[in-house]
Amino acid sequence: MMRSQLFFAFGFILIISSCSPHLFSSLRSNNMNQLELGMSKEQVTDVLGINYTIAEKRMENGIPVEVLSYRNFPNDDEFYLFVFKNNELEEWYRELLPGFENRDN
Repeated sequence: MMRSQLFFAFGFILIISSCSPHLFSSLRSNNMNQLELGMSKEQVTDVLGINYTIAEKRMENGIPVEVLSYRNFPNDDEFYLFVFKNNELEEWYRELLPGFENRDN
């Protein structure tokens, strides 16, 4: 009985994770390599998933600027910021949370 429950749980997790890859952010290098400057916010979220936070919204010389933040799970000490101007990806970069820069030393 326990073996069948474990098999069912494993199968369920496998099905859920394979059927809905965009529910979780995915900052693996193969996904990051698909990104190009000039992509729209929708194109970027299609590649990386919808698990982001809007870190900033502002107007800059009449142009809307939006910054999306993705946590690089399971590396909770780092995150990536994606800057969109007029809904086009202008730049992205990695940030480390304060206090984690020298944790290996």
